[in-house]
Amino acid sequence: MNDIERNLHNIRTSLTNDVTLVAVSKTKPVSEIMKAYDAGQRIFGENKIQEMAKKWENMPKDIRWHMIGHVQTNKVKYMAHFVDLIHAVDSLKLLKEIDKQAKKHNRTINCLLQIKIAEEESKFGLNEEDAIALLNSQEVKDLTNVHIQGLMGMATFTNDQNQVKAEFQKIKSFFDQNVSKYPKLKILSIGMSGDYKDAIDCGSTMVRIGSSIFGARNYNLR
Repeated sequence: MNDIERNLHNIRTSLTNDVTLVAVSKTKPVSEIMKAYDAGQRIFGENKIQEMAKKWENMPKDIRWHMIGHVQTNKVKYMAHFVDLIHAVDSLKLLKEIDKQAKKHNRTINCLLQIKIAEEESKFGLNEEDAIALLNSQEVKDLTNVHIQGLMGMATFTNDQNQVKAEFQKIKSFFDQNVSKYPKLKILSIGMSGDYKDAIDCGSTMVRIGSSIFGARNYNLR
């Protein structure tokens, strides 16, 4: 068993059956990602569209690719034919572009609304009021090729575990308040390598784990 297989096994044994594992493969070469694939992993997350598209071209087609990074509208066309889930949707403009590009390929693209829960100004995301307005918007209801499946959030990058938990609890509370009103909301994507156990304790249904599986980022993909 190699290190990636071992890491995957250890993480999977710590997850409950209702939590989906997204293996964050950004900056990792195909050879490393295939080790996780051979160990049974089928969901991978990337934060750069063109890097993800290149990997899609060169890897097995039963992989479900998740776009977990900030999305520019002019880049949606490069992934519309294959992406399974877009995590970081934060505007009506982006939703419309995803719908437009999905139509061209006669498919529906699943999306999560990114909610801003971190204190850092660099983090993207909707506030709660804007998220509700988006969900209630007739323009969104009229979109035929996007499916809003849930919410995503990124906690503040800090060693203060209590702050991270508070931010996770905040988005979980917002999620719970709206599940009955918007029954399509099934996914709560919170938690990464350093905080996924806290996220699961707070009700996460999807965790995005990279370095704990693959090790530190590798900026040389050759």
